Amino acid sequence: MNIFAAIAVPCLLLASAAGAAEDGKGVRIIPNGSQPSAAGPAANFTGSVRVDSRFQGEAPARIGGGVVTFEPGARTAWHTHPLGQTLIVTAGKGLVQEWGGPAQEIQPGDVAWIPPGVKHWHGAGPTTGMSHVAVSESLDGKSVEWLEKVSDEQYGPR
Repeated sequence: MNIFAAIAVPCLLLASAAGAAEDGKGVRIIPNGSQPSAAGPAANFTGSVRVDSRFQGEAPARIGGGVVTFEPGARTAWHTHPLGQTLIVTAGKGLVQEWGGPAQEIQPGDVAWIPPGVKHWHGAGPTTGMSHVAVSESLDGKSVEWLEKVSDEQYGPR
C-alpha cells in the first residue's frame, strides 16, 4: 500500500463503513461521537490508552482501524499483523520499535509502515502523549497477533 492509499483509504472507508444508506448502497457516514470511546484492554496495553473512531470495512474489504490515544508512558504489547500495519501520527510524540532494533521517534505527520509479520510495539514517549490512526487488514478474519507485554526495561529510559 502506498502512502497516499494509507491516508486516503481510511478517509474513504469512514465515509462508507456505517450508518446504512436507504438502499444499502452509496456513501455512508459514521457521525463523530456516535461511537463510545473504549479503553485499550490491559492484556494488550500498558498504561492509559483510549481507542476511538473504530472502523471495519464490509466484505470483500478487509481493512479496519481506529484512532488510538496513548497517555505518557503508555504503549502496546509486542504484536504482529498478518498483512502489515500503517500508523499515521496525528498528535504528540511517540515511539515505534521493531524487535531487535532501536526505538524510533514518531510525531505528527509521520506515517509508519510495519511490514507483515514484523514483531513490534508503539506508544507514547515517557513524558508526552501520542495519538495515531492505526490501519490494518485482516487475513482469515484476524488483523493482529498479540504477544508479550513490553517490559519497563525494554521501554527503558528514552
